[in-house]
This record gives sequence, structure tokens and C-alpha cells, in this order.
Amino acid sequence: MTSDLAEADEGAGAMGPTVPLPAMGATASRRRWQLRAADDRETLTIAQKNGVNPLLARVLASRGITHETVDAYLSPSLRSEMPDPLILKDMDRAAARLSKAIREGEKVGVFGDYDVDGTTAAAIFKTYFDWLSMPLSVYLPDRISEGYGPSIEAFRSLKDDGVKLIVTVDCGAAAHEPIEQAVSEGLDIVIIDHHQMAGPGPAGAAAVVNPNRPDDISGLTGLSAAGVAFMAIVALNRALRKAGFFKTRNEPDLMGLLDLTALGLVCDVMPITGLTRTLVAQGLKVLGAGGNEGLAALGERAGVKGAPSTYHLGFLLGPRINAAGRIGHARLAFELMTTRDAERRFELAEKLHVMNAERQEIEALVQAAAIRDIVTHQRQANDVIVTAGEDWHPGVVGIVAGRIKEIYDRPVIVLGLDGEIGKGSGRSISGVDLGAAVTQAKEDGILISGGGHAMAAGMAMESGKIGAFRQFLINALGEQVRAALANRTLDVDAVIAPSAVSKPFADLIASAGPYGPGNPEPAFALTNMRAAYAKIVGKGHLSLTLTSDTGDQVRAIAFRAEGEPLAEILTSGGRIHVVGKVRADDWRGGAAGQLQITDAALAEAGI
Repeated sequence: MTSDLAEADEGAGAMGPTVPLPAMGATASRRRWQLRAADDRETLTIAQKNGVNPLLARVLASRGITHETVDAYLSPSLRSEMPDPLILKDMDRAAARLSKAIREGEKVGVFGDYDVDGTTAAAIFKTYFDWLSMPLSVYLPDRISEGYGPSIEAFRSLKDDGVKLIVTVDCGAAAHEPIEQAVSEGLDIVIIDHHQMAGPGPAGAAAVVNPNRPDDISGLTGLSAAGVAFMAIVALNRALRKAGFFKTRNEPDLMGLLDLTALGLVCDVMPITGLTRTLVAQGLKVLGAGGNEGLAALGERAGVKGAPSTYHLGFLLGPRINAAGRIGHARLAFELMTTRDAERRFELAEKLHVMNAERQEIEALVQAAAIRDIVTHQRQANDVIVTAGEDWHPGVVGIVAGRIKEIYDRPVIVLGLDGEIGKGSGRSISGVDLGAAVTQAKEDGILISGGGHAMAAGMAMESGKIGAFRQFLINALGEQVRAALANRTLDVDAVIAPSAVSKPFADLIASAGPYGPGNPEPAFALTNMRAAYAKIVGKGHLSLTLTSDTGDQVRAIAFRAEGEPLAEILTSGGRIHVVGKVRADDWRGGAAGQLQITDAALAEAGI
């Protein structure tokens, strides 16, 4: 184990990992703080035997890591984590059909979704085919005029372009009618998807590769479409190798696809555990080394600094890629990730940056209208919130649903109405499977279309059925929601001293990443602090300087806190406890650190 993992930061070690949480008043999030449980003996063993900082050792032990697995966890390797892609049902058929098409010179087409996961999956296929100098036609639908999923018109468009085999990515598993029609018209369809399936895939498809299909036993349900697409390329590459395809040409290095894969996985909110975590870890390395030139150009425009992280993927690159499909057309993002024209890359990066700012303005207007509807009709009293409005831009309803979910702490569906049709998107809370409920609502005839996964879903319905849909979700998910909210807690990894908020400690914690759903970034508590300085910066962010009783100061920020209970507590003037994530302060540089506050409480209980 490298020596930097063994060097305990003075501030982190000063209070140690076993300092209890103090008494406090109500928290801003309404969650009860609790120290994350960790086996003390295993913590000590990891620290001593593996040479790991004691506080980091506790973080690892609390996540089920042992002294026997810690080295592999800290250095995730595809060699040890990557399973045989053929473990996925139908992957053998998909690889064989694609291999045949390439070897026999058939033109292949890809139909992809318009979100980050869909466009990155399409870009993975395009990049691989470019490496082979093979043609590939890609069709990405328009969110507004075409909506989600395949259509026979799109398939016919690809057929008119000379395509005989079509691969659907991030969609297709539930598109029975258009796929069965396409098959009847002589097209072969390979489905690469990850959304939940209620039953068998479309009849006649050459292959349906989906870790969430009912008869798939791979256990790889944590893969998004980009992850499944990468697995498909690995299987295809192996099939071509076995067929002798690379005897007269260079075999491509598939590691170069991992930054695209990581972007799709993170932005589709997949659990950062097991194979997914390894793919993301390796993808971040590829991105940091230059990787996909389009992503590098976008990162430069977005202000990415330092070593790439899941934060950069999810909050800087992802929203800009998504902006194309939300308020423009996804082909702009796809072109950015696949063009070989350097001048065009920087032009597209600028365009996506501007579109993202426009998306933020539209989003703010829709969110304000949605909250007015919720408050006026007291929809927050329901276990599931369903809100709808005329002319709400369908490209931002998913983001707005996520924002409102954070405010009201329950599943939220936001629908944009256009005449007699409502199209929307939903976001759920941990422990509540929204995707399954939406899929069932479609099966029951309430929705025109719908599907998704546990934490997110999309749907379309007749405007007159919104009330029935709302009641269906309340009935279907009410018990899950009440159980999830019954004992809301916030896990705190440790209480630390103010001096621990530094770049060295931030780098130490980051070394055990990547983090994300299923493997949350460590959260640390600072106790008995006061806000010596507080100022609103940017779009509702609260910048603070926190001071301890002994005069130690900590720079901190609470994102989107303006007008929220969090800001009220932080600026109360009294002694407070705060929980947050320790990050390097790239703006000040040097050894400076910053606490990104996620929750706070008054120090005096009962106040």
C-alpha cells in the first residue's frame, strides 16, 4: 500500500473515528444523523496490516471492505472484475450477428436514446466501427417530435440508407410493435437495453441483451446501456478475433471506450459497486489521460479542474451532453463525442455549454410553476407527487422532478401537457421502485407508454388520465414510501477536526473512490461551529466561513441553499453542527480544502 494512504492527516486523526455525535436540534433535512457502523477490529487490521490511514480504514470497513479485499478495492482492475460478456442472456447471439455483418460487409445501423446514456452508448458503437474503418449509420430521435423509443419510421429511414442490421441502445426492450414490424420488413434487430421488462422481448429480434430481462441470470443489473454496450463490443471484438478478422489489421484497444462508458453509467445513476465501479474507475483514468477528444474539449469549456471524478461526469459533463437532447437535438452531443475535426469539437463544446445555460433558465421557470401547483393543491400531502402543467418543456421535466424530489423527499412525477397528451418523467427516493410501478401502469392501460428503472422513469398518457395515474402510484407505492420515510437517517462517517478540511485529506478520501449510489462519498461532521461570514453566490449557493470555539476556520459552501431550511440554520448566528464532504479548494490552490455542506443542525437541542 502506498505511503500516502498511511500518513494520517493531523486534523483527521486528532478527533479519531470513534468520537460520538453530539446532542442537537432538528436537522435541516429532517433526517436523524447516525455514525456509520464499522467493525473496530477490522478497521484496526486494515490500518495496521495494509498501511491505511486510520480514518480511511474506518470508511472502508464501514463499506464491507476487509483487510483481505482492501488492495483490490483501492486498485479496481478489469482483469479481476470483468466477467465473460456471454454471461448476459443473448449476448452470444448479438455478438455472432454483429460479427457476421462486419465480416460480410453489411451496413449496420444504431438507433439510440437521446439522453446521456443513449448517446454515449451510440458513440461507443460509432467509435469502434470507426476504428475498424466500417460504416455505421446512427439515428437519434428528436425528443419533442418523436419521443422516446424506436419507431417504424426511424427503422425505415435506416433501411433506406442501406442498413440491414439495426442495434437499439438504451431502448427497444419494450418496443414490441415497431420492432416486430421492422422484422416483418426484412430487418434484423439486436436490442441493447437495461430498462425493466415485464415479460419477453419483442418477437423476432435477433437478440435481446438486457441484464434486467426476467430470464437473465448475469446479476449485472447495475449496468446502464453504455455499460451493456461496452460489454457487447468486448464480445463482438472477441468474436471477430476468433474469426480471424484481425489477422490483416490492428486490433483496437477497447480501453479507449471506457470514458464514454463511465459517463453513461454515472449520468444514468447506476450503483457504483462491483463491475460498474471498476468500469467507472478505469474510465476516469482514460478521461484524465486525454481519452475521448470531444469530452476533453467539453471538459475544458465546462471548467473541469484536477483529476476527473464522478462529480465532473455527473455535474459538469453530463448536463451539457444532456442539454443537446433536452432543448436541441442529441446528434450535437453525439457528434461532439465522435467527430475527428478538432475545430468542430470546440465549436460543439461551446454550443453545448450555451445550451446548458438556456436549459437552466427553462428549468427554473418550470420548477417554479410546478411548485406553485403542488402548494396550491397540497400535493405534497400525498405519498407520491404528480404535477402537470401546460407547455412545460418536456426536455427539463426529469431534472425538475429530481429537484422537487429533494425538496419534498418523496417520488415525484412532472408532466408537460400538450393538448390531450401529457409527457413526463419521474424520480424516486431510495427504497421505492418507481420504474416497476410505471411499467405496471402501462400494462394496466393507464399510460400510452412508460418504463424505467427503480430511481427514474418516463411516461406518456392522455391528459384525462392524470388523476387515475396519480391514484395508481399512491396505491402502488404508498407503503414503500412510508417505510422509506419512517426512519430517515443520514450516515456520517466520522466527526473530524476543522484542520482536516484540507486538500491532503480530500485527496486521501478521493483515493478510495469512485463514489456514487450504493457507495456514497464519505460524509464528515464538524461540531460546535459558527458562521463568521455568509454570502449568497452564484445561483442560490451559500458561501461561508465557519469558525470553531478555538478560532479554527473552515471554508464551506452549501449549494442551492438560498431560501431553504439549510440556509436558515447556517445563518442563525448560533452554534451549529454541520455535515458535508471534504473537497480540495481548486480556486485557492495549495493545501486548501472546502467543506461542501449537505446538512446542518443547531447545536442546542430543542431550539
